[in-house]
Amino acid sequence: MKRSRFQRLARVGAVITTAGAGLGLGLGSGTPAGASTAKAPITIAMISSLTGEAASEFSDSPVGFQARIALQNSMGGVNGHKIIGIVIDDQTSPSEDPTAVQQAISKGVTGIVSVSPLFFEGAKYAQQAGVPVTGGTFDGPEWGTKPYNTNMFASDTGSVDPKYPVSTLFGSFFKKYGGPSSVIGTYGYGISPSSARSAVGTADSAQRNGLKVGVLDTSVPFGSVNFGTEALTAKSKGVNTLYGAMDDNSNFALVTAMKQAGMTLKTVIFPTGYEPSVINSPAWADLQGTYFLSGFRPYGAPDAGTRQMAAAIQKYQHRAPSEFPTFNVYEAWLGADLMIKGLELAGKNPTRAGVIKALHGVTSYNGNGLLPNPINYKTTFGHDLPKACEWILQARKTGFALISKTPVCGSDIPGTSTASA
Repeated sequence: MKRSRFQRLARVGAVITTAGAGLGLGLGSGTPAGASTAKAPITIAMISSLTGEAASEFSDSPVGFQARIALQNSMGGVNGHKIIGIVIDDQTSPSEDPTAVQQAISKGVTGIVSVSPLFFEGAKYAQQAGVPVTGGTFDGPEWGTKPYNTNMFASDTGSVDPKYPVSTLFGSFFKKYGGPSSVIGTYGYGISPSSARSAVGTADSAQRNGLKVGVLDTSVPFGSVNFGTEALTAKSKGVNTLYGAMDDNSNFALVTAMKQAGMTLKTVIFPTGYEPSVINSPAWADLQGTYFLSGFRPYGAPDAGTRQMAAAIQKYQHRAPSEFPTFNVYEAWLGADLMIKGLELAGKNPTRAGVIKALHGVTSYNGNGLLPNPINYKTTFGHDLPKACEWILQARKTGFALISKTPVCGSDIPGTSTASA
């Protein structure tokens, strides 16, 4: 599903932005407003998929990245250094992502923020150059495998367990909301390790809760929106419960195809899609009753972190709080936030090596309350957090409704793995 209002951000190549100075918002940490910014600026890059198949999911990533940088610059930057943000588009291309990483390195960036489903293709170049990387773990297992323990710090989950163990969360959720007669259909992209393994893990979790798996499909082409055949197959298998580990355009097209095939779905849950643009989209009618996960605190459960983020995005990106952040805006904000923390801790004149050393020493990071669990970067690499927690929202006629202001949590099942998916 395209978000045309943000297509102005979807440019091929790098867009260098100098975040505007202004009055501090009175929230967060950093040098007090008015401090000198005469020192040499620090450049960081965000790599995301602003065009191509994944643009529907990631085209507004710069909103979070640039707003967080602008907020920091309004407070004097980092130790007197102004931050310059570069946004680089990998075009949702496996061959272009390495080029994007190399382009960032060639511009002398101190750090890279990854908000791309294909960063696993270019990660080795950042590691070899000793560039610190923050961002989202949704692309692949490099966030939890060596040698990336030397430079990669996930700002959403800390790290990943490369075995991708099965979680109790989904099976218990489906059983609670769909009942013991639920027949699960789970779907993931063939090209994406994390997508495929999420689909496999959800099916396994359902089985361990006594539910039946009707379809497990991990061969969906990236960005696919044609699911007529898949819907008929699911119908023939008695599927009445759906999980899609894909981008919004694919997940929503799958629901629509199933309903057009005459299927009645008891429970539908998606890990992404909690976005303001969805409410007025053509898919909204088909999504009624669907549950959406948010690994980040929604505006509907406000705290200091959500208020800081909402104020900064409104001030610097002119986006009202009613247009709450999408998944990728949260990822971009937190990626920039963690990188800024590393820069602050790395001394008066931060270097790549200094930022890496500083982030390895961070023992309790929660994104100013945006994350459900604190992250200890001394111990997390190669492991999942002890609990995986998500806020759950449901699509209703008037918008998204929080099921509970506290997140729902699950834990890894010992001895399980989906890494062969």
